[in-house]
Amino acid sequence: MAFLRSAVRYNHLLFTRKATGKASSLDFLSGQCLNVTPAATLSLFSIFEQRTTPRNISVRHLSQRPAGQVVDPTKQDVKGTRANSTVAAAGHLEQPQRDPLDVRFSDPHAAFKSKTTFELIRAYLVYLVCSSSYLVEHNMQLMKLAQALLGDKLFIWLMQSTFYGHFVAGEDRFKIVPTLERLRSFGVKPILDYSVEEDISQEEAEKREVESSVSESTQDTTTMPQYKVDKTFADRRYKVQSARTYFYLNEATCERNMETFIECLEAVSGATFGTGITAIKLTALGRPQLLLQLSEVIMRARQYMLELCGGTGNVLTHHKTIKDLEQYYSGVSDNKEVKDFLKNMTTDKEGILHLFPWSGIINENFELSDSFRVPDPKTGQMRRLISQIPPKEEEMFRNMIRRVNTIVKTAEELDVRIMIDAEQTYFQPAISRITLEMMRQYNTKKAIVFNTYQCYLKDAFQEVTTDLEQAKRQNFYFGAKLVRGAYIEQERARAAALGYPDPTNPNFEATTEMYHKTLTECLRRIRKLKESGDDAKKIGIMVASHNEDTVRFAIEKMNEIGILPEDKVICFGQLLGMCDYITFPLGQSGYSAYKYIPYGPVKEVLPYLSRRAQENKGVLKKIQKEKQLLRAEIVRRLFRGKLFYTPKGNYVPI
Repeated sequence: MAFLRSAVRYNHLLFTRKATGKASSLDFLSGQCLNVTPAATLSLFSIFEQRTTPRNISVRHLSQRPAGQVVDPTKQDVKGTRANSTVAAAGHLEQPQRDPLDVRFSDPHAAFKSKTTFELIRAYLVYLVCSSSYLVEHNMQLMKLAQALLGDKLFIWLMQSTFYGHFVAGEDRFKIVPTLERLRSFGVKPILDYSVEEDISQEEAEKREVESSVSESTQDTTTMPQYKVDKTFADRRYKVQSARTYFYLNEATCERNMETFIECLEAVSGATFGTGITAIKLTALGRPQLLLQLSEVIMRARQYMLELCGGTGNVLTHHKTIKDLEQYYSGVSDNKEVKDFLKNMTTDKEGILHLFPWSGIINENFELSDSFRVPDPKTGQMRRLISQIPPKEEEMFRNMIRRVNTIVKTAEELDVRIMIDAEQTYFQPAISRITLEMMRQYNTKKAIVFNTYQCYLKDAFQEVTTDLEQAKRQNFYFGAKLVRGAYIEQERARAAALGYPDPTNPNFEATTEMYHKTLTECLRRIRKLKESGDDAKKIGIMVASHNEDTVRFAIEKMNEIGILPEDKVICFGQLLGMCDYITFPLGQSGYSAYKYIPYGPVKEVLPYLSRRAQENKGVLKKIQKEKQLLRAEIVRRLFRGKLFYTPKGNYVPI
């Protein structure tokens, strides 16, 4: 049934407008039907959610404007909020508040003015616990013991008052709305993530991963050890603290994951009017074996170009034309299959972009086995870069692509953006290829789909510049989230054990250098777009970092290059409950700032909370600074008689 529902949903989204010219039900909910305003849409949501508390509607400017400047009232931001003041007298529009930014990120009032005093004390106690090695290392056992001793009701109350309340926004899409509204009133936007994780044993994780990573085909042409499953590393949670892991069970589970991601899209659309983002993982949507095989195909294609032409990197970076390849195949130029191979390459006036027609990958009729074949330059015989895939696995691949298509199409309809998370290097070539094709399909007017690049990888800069070049040549909007990365220890251990080159940078400093180099190149290209009169929004970058030096570097580079926050091409992101002293001052000073918002039932997000505790233990320097700022703000409120301070923001996200 889940499969049928998702298929109906996708077909409805894809064909409703084109076939009938009528708006879909999702159009109605997003305020595009009957010419309703976002304010009216918000009223509709309040009815659907069966709310009894009246909601105030506030109309504000998107940014500061000089006194006396004429304002077009049709271009105002309309925002529903409980925390903010109501609309001013008729004919008068309030100016949004903007604060100067302390780039040292050392102002406790700016960091925590969005918090009650109870929330500050809770945060301080949570960070104290995260500073204890014993408590952190045994946190999951301790939480399960507490649950057994206290019973469900008391345990849930305890968690909501402590760790859960600090790191998680709420249990479902309706209970998180007050958190989203308060964030918005202080200039911060959400990235929603339904953070329920399976709490399975290592043995079960290994069993699932091995079974779902091996093809039913008896042929095994794998020559690259990196793209083979290995039982030692089959539990992909090994040495990973800051990323969620999905283990394939069956196709029905993937359908449920798709429905969950769509619910996140609907939730963020209803609460933020198009400014929000939802994060997804492709390993939640299909069999991992398919990503392994596709990744190996991509790397074999690169190896093939290396043998044929020399050089390194993606096919695009070789700057070869069809005529160049015809010379390499001169001895077999009359072969029909060689001619068909050349004819089906993805090319433009500058040369070859891809050896294969990758655009077909988002076509649900795409056949893997027959598509990835290359000619031997001496004999003309076509050889496979992928083993023969059984029909059942071909169908699984088409199902995975359908799910991704459905999610992205829904995001487009709801005017919400999608960030596709990076994963291990043995999956990442396939993930990036699928993501880039989704960009090419959907990012035609603005960046809806974003790819994620992990800067601890040696080839991060090359991958980003290659993808930027593809976006330029195929004329689509490029979206990227830059992160340091979540899998570095696992990647190093796996490379050493399986005998392939370590793909990671040697140390933290090298990763920082890679991050800054990659970010600088993106900013340089944005400046070039602005100077040429082109749309600067053709490149959109999220600086997803808890490192204040990197955030400061990005701000300094923006100032140096001449990129303004109002250009809406650079944004910043941190996790809920971490580095508030960075996120909130950024949002309150007019920068585009996001919080990664996890939500889900208390007992089902315990694995997420466990990872947050582990991650905080690993960043003690940042914890120390946040604890100092928390102490300073608590003391300030105590001496000023503001212990019962009620947060009330007058900010509008950029």
